[in-house]
Amino acid sequence: MAYTPRLKEEYKSRVISALKEEFGYTNVMQVPKLEKIVLSRGVGAAVSDKKLIDYAVDELTKITGQKAVSTISKKDVASFKLRKGMPIGAKVTLRGERMYEFLDRLITSALPRVRDFSGIKATGFDGRGNYNLGVLEQIIFPEIDIDKVNKISGMDITFVTTAKTDKEAKSLLAELGLPFKKN
Repeated sequence: MAYTPRLKEEYKSRVISALKEEFGYTNVMQVPKLEKIVLSRGVGAAVSDKKLIDYAVDELTKITGQKAVSTISKKDVASFKLRKGMPIGAKVTLRGERMYEFLDRLITSALPRVRDFSGIKATGFDGRGNYNLGVLEQIIFPEIDIDKVNKISGMDITFVTTAKTDKEAKSLLAELGLPFKKN
């Protein structure tokens, strides 16, 4: 039998029925689901030091278990000494099994390691059912060895869902286990 991640099993067994009950969906296909998780990281200092991009790509690859790619600038910005086509960040898009595995590790081991953690803000929704979360330090992930980190920097994590409204997306992510702050 093939391995299925814990959160994927939980989504199928518990979350679908809870969301159907809450929003009155008549069909299983109406229930919103998590489509992908995108981790991105801008490396502004990479204009002067090209090795920083390699470090960022390596760290994102360790965190997600999937090869990250460097992102390149789209236009020249003279005040930042930036040329079109220069590598300026790193990103990785997770889907399927790896997405659920990453979400599980984020909820159970990474977020509890944040200093003075009391939950994530519910203000990161974009109006179309997607959620953005900023992480200030990459060392909250257990895959990162703190002794080998050359510079502590953050990253953005975007949860893309099939939900039509922010309320549906928040319910989906809360049911999956994201610890939102209580108002």
